[in-house]
Amino acid sequence: MKIWVDADACPVVIKEILYRAAERCRLPTVFVANKLLRLPPSPYLQAMQVPGGFDVADNEIVEKLEAGDLVITADIPLAAAVIAKDGHALNPRGEMYDKANIHERLSMRNLMETLRSSGVELSGPATLNQQDRQAFAASLDRFLARLPRSGTSPEES
Repeated sequence: MKIWVDADACPVVIKEILYRAAERCRLPTVFVANKLLRLPPSPYLQAMQVPGGFDVADNEIVEKLEAGDLVITADIPLAAAVIAKDGHALNPRGEMYDKANIHERLSMRNLMETLRSSGVELSGPATLNQQDRQAFAASLDRFLARLPRSGTSPEES
């Protein structure tokens, strides 16, 4: 099992939580971005730089992930693609996407996109706060605690 991080938009505080979790659980964690990333030295952390462009990092993650892998992303279409490949998706605010809620989130995202493109002014998401960080850390810990020692996905245990 690997953790994949949609790193271009991932907040620094979330990356720091992931650095510690990768070390603690000895899980390969790959940060995918179209810019150069500097990661702490660790055998469990890897930076993967992809060319710039629309959805290049997302497509790379979807191509490389295996069933049971965890993807950290706030990108709803990426989360939907991950779920379709039997992966797990967690957003930086601690919400785990799954087959039961991803279609609703995707529909809401598409509605908001339609409203924005028709000229309706909408505010973006609120700034990540301490409660969001705690919710993310708690969701990540719950997910990782369900992993068997062999590193397979929680459903296989």
